[in-house]
Amino acid sequence: MATVSGLPFVFLGLQNMKNVLMNTYNRLPVTFVKGEGVYLHDDQGKTYLDAISGIAVCGLGHAHPEVTRAICEQAGSLVHTSNLYGIGNQQQLGEKLTALAGMDKVFFANSGAEANEAAIKLARLHGHKQGIDNPVILVMEESFHGRTMATLTATGNRKVQAGFEPLVQGFARVPYGDLEALETAATHLKNIVAVLVEPVQGEGGINIPPTGYLSGIRELCDKHNWLMMLDEVQTGMGRTGKPFAFQHHALKPDVMTLAKALGNGVPLGACLADGKAADLFAPGNHGSTFGGNPLACAAGLAVVEQLTSNKLWEQAASMGDILTQSLTQQLEGTKGFVEIRSLGLMLGIQLDRPCADLVDMALQKGLLINVTADSVVRLLPPLIISREQTQQLADELSALIIEFLESTS
Repeated sequence: MATVSGLPFVFLGLQNMKNVLMNTYNRLPVTFVKGEGVYLHDDQGKTYLDAISGIAVCGLGHAHPEVTRAICEQAGSLVHTSNLYGIGNQQQLGEKLTALAGMDKVFFANSGAEANEAAIKLARLHGHKQGIDNPVILVMEESFHGRTMATLTATGNRKVQAGFEPLVQGFARVPYGDLEALETAATHLKNIVAVLVEPVQGEGGINIPPTGYLSGIRELCDKHNWLMMLDEVQTGMGRTGKPFAFQHHALKPDVMTLAKALGNGVPLGACLADGKAADLFAPGNHGSTFGGNPLACAAGLAVVEQLTSNKLWEQAASMGDILTQSLTQQLEGTKGFVEIRSLGLMLGIQLDRPCADLVDMALQKGLLINVTADSVVRLLPPLIISREQTQQLADELSALIIEFLESTS
């Protein structure tokens, strides 16, 4: 019998334990106990190819040796002091991130929602400094920015908001990808202070905006003195084939939010700001007890080092092309297959029908995928995925989708 601190301990498995967790997730019937690279192993010894990376979190894969080493060394030295004091790892990570993004300042948080809360507060401060008493942030339909009260209000999904009214004031919504709608809003609303937008909508179904959309937003923001705020929580850290998705375009945001892959599984978020947005916060305006602590930033430093030294965004671009081409070739002509939308290793396979059942089918085959927006198979594999593993993913998933479509026709 194993012992924990000298006491007898027997692992009974989750199925034999009392369910004390709040009912916030419809969890799949699997419990993972070990990860290595692109693979996860469950408590029954079965191995799975992870094509979702903890929802775009484990960009370096599972149990990456350099991230593991950084966490262990830092945990043995100093885990937490609070932001009342200087934090060396935080300063170093801030310098690396701002240099990689070409931006001026950063605030560290614990999640994407917290990073977006910081961005929202920056926008409101920006408005109040212009004498705007009721500032409005333009947000998009089908967007997702988090589940705090402000970020779920900003989110363009009624299911996320239902039951939590009254929602937070100060947001106006327009269709994603529609620059004309933004221009119309500018003529009717005189208290707009910012635009908050995802360069690619993740939860909304891997929606990629039309050419010129983001640069058009940049021009509107410059014209009206709005802040251009990009939610790169899912698209950042090499996912789309560039360090940050905005770098596919000849522009730079005033505010950019990060999280997910920034800590490769260690909770870590960041809100970067540039130019007029960089010095809006003053002591007392914002803060976080845990944000940017030594342990989280040690993980972040290891992630940034691996990402930059190996230029993993280039691997994401090349493997994304291979995956998209192979899936398209194998699915083309199949009744029920509509299209593939992709940028780097961020892919959405659009079907013509609800396809949540594919998640369970894939699980049985040892493949981890996700379905979002009801009818979109979402793939977010680790950036370290090899050519052979990419082809394996394409072959196995294509067969499953074809089987599903034929059985549901």
